[in-house]
Amino acid sequence: MGVRLAVVHLIATRPGPADLTDPAFLRRTAAGVTIEVRVQPRARRTALECSPDGGLKAAVTAPAEDGKANAAVVALLAIEWHLPKSAFDVMRGVAARDKVLSISGEPAVLADRIVEWVRAHD
Repeated sequence: MGVRLAVVHLIATRPGPADLTDPAFLRRTAAGVTIEVRVQPRARRTALECSPDGGLKAAVTAPAEDGKANAAVVALLAIEWHLPKSAFDVMRGVAARDKVLSISGEPAVLADRIVEWVRAHD
């Protein structure tokens, strides 16, 4: 019985590919999380919001040239989620509006922080 409880405990605490409470744009990985974000460069104001379909949208005033919009998105996410900018990396979509960013750190802690932000901004 003790072995079975240990196995159940390992399964329950093991970081999975996604938690039922995770937003659609968030994926847990072994090294942290990845997020999908739609970026609007040269916006009138800087803003981060969840779209009705469950996606993440970032509006930044920086232009989409020389990586300025990507840097602005990373800065916005770092401020909103209280994370260091060095934790972020643009994995896909460097020159596109739809991007995938990785955030390094403890997956459960990062996911909890992002989920709390989503709940506060619904």
